[in-house]
Amino acid sequence: MTDTPILLHFAEDLTHASAIAQAAGMNLAAIARHRFPDGELKLRLPSALPPRVVLLRTLDNPDEKLVELLLVARTARTLGAQHLTLVAPYLAYMRQDMAFQPGEVVSQKVIGQFLADLFDAVITVDPHLHRVATLAEAVPVAQASVLSGAPLLADLIATHLPQALLVGPDEESAQWIAQAAARHGFDHAVCHKIRHGDRDVQIALPDISVQGRCVVLLDDVASSGHTLAGAARLLLSAGAASVDVAVTHALFAGDALQVIKDAGVGRVWSTDCITHPSNAVSMAEHIARALH
Repeated sequence: MTDTPILLHFAEDLTHASAIAQAAGMNLAAIARHRFPDGELKLRLPSALPPRVVLLRTLDNPDEKLVELLLVARTARTLGAQHLTLVAPYLAYMRQDMAFQPGEVVSQKVIGQFLADLFDAVITVDPHLHRVATLAEAVPVAQASVLSGAPLLADLIATHLPQALLVGPDEESAQWIAQAAARHGFDHAVCHKIRHGDRDVQIALPDISVQGRCVVLLDDVASSGHTLAGAARLLLSAGAASVDVAVTHALFAGDALQVIKDAGVGRVWSTDCITHPSNAVSMAEHIARALH
């Protein structure tokens, strides 16, 4: 075993892992995964590991994957790993950062500390942070790195719609809208959202004319799709010539993609942080640079 860092991955992540490993000059190794009839997992890593090990695991559908992280990280330490980095392009459980009702679990604190106990460094993309300013506050590791998909999505939008109007579906999207707009000088604005439930949201358009404009709704994540769908319907009713969607994280739970399309959205673009047919840009080069 050489001292060249190794990137561990699961079979379904081979394409993304290969691109990152090649760009970062790392060796690549798959984690063998077997499920017993009772639902438990058996994992197998390489029998010896170099001092520096990277694990790629994006945390959509996170619950079982968190168990995998526990098993892999603890075992990697016994096989020679001295420095463990988690590359989680999508980082779950970041939304709940305070208790709104007595007894509520503040999952960000629990999962953040869980990850910090396992890894020396965490790299993620556009984490969904609200009242917490930095990733290091949510995940208290020695090295906490945040990348953004907004610049790459902005480049893609500039290629297809150089005169696009960028609109954020809610105030939380303002940071990504600002990044993307500044990169290519796009006109931009942000909607106002009132959330009544997971699938019940009320949207108010910004005070800007959309008449005849090609609008791109840009956000960090698309989950239920109802916020984007509500904004799209309002934009089209206000005279927008077209509405497309660009998101960093293509969660698209259940029928979310159909909900968005039924609202009149044309094209849907995403980064490859979560594997989805809408993936249009790759984060591999940016992740590789962060690993260096």
